[in-house]
Amino acid sequence: MLKLYFGTDRQKVRDAATNFLESHMSSDGTVTTFDAQSFVSGQIADALGAASLFGGEEWFVIDTPAADSDMAQEVTSSLKEMSESQNTFLILEGALLAPAKKSYAKHAASSEEFTAAKNERFNTFAMADALAQKDRRQLWVLLQNAKREGLAAEEIIGMLWWQLKALRLADVTSNAAQAGMKDFPYNKAKRSLVKFAPGEVIKNSHTLLELYHDGHAGLRDIDLALEQWVLGGR
Repeated sequence: MLKLYFGTDRQKVRDAATNFLESHMSSDGTVTTFDAQSFVSGQIADALGAASLFGGEEWFVIDTPAADSDMAQEVTSSLKEMSESQNTFLILEGALLAPAKKSYAKHAASSEEFTAAKNERFNTFAMADALAQKDRRQLWVLLQNAKREGLAAEEIIGMLWWQLKALRLADVTSNAAQAGMKDFPYNKAKRSLVKFAPGEVIKNSHTLLELYHDGHAGLRDIDLALEQWVLGGR
């Protein structure tokens, strides 16, 4: 069996997984935890058919596989087998975007998302404005504020992607109706286009998407890569 617990409120993610384990695992069960710091290639494959020497249940907690590329790849390729295994697998993750959620949903018996409460004083739209104005210094300052407020890199990337999408739509349309946007954000995006060289918005969109996928594949540290992107290291 495979169960997924994920979201930006990491404490609630861990608490929910712990509560399920403590209330459902038999007294003679065994728990093994895999994390990025101690993971060794092949551990997931070995766990699929593992059997206790004493005949008890075998439970495996997989803690934040996205933090290690080998671990993430092994987990992704083993989702079907984990769901069909006689053993129980609990996966703990951070924020997930739609494609990752869909992939897990195909195989997990259940999934629970826990979102940390945000400080309403922080205005995420200010980051979108800074991006549209190509004000890298202000965008970097706002990025630090967002991180201090507990916003996950995935959420920040989603907001920046939304702004780049608005700029792309404004660039290839003549009015808000054609773009499927409201007049105010459309006109604002249209005015901002003068600050970008031809093809620059599309390039930024591609590199931001690449950043997200590399981060979730463990190829890059997503927080560090996002900061580099904001500073112009596209």
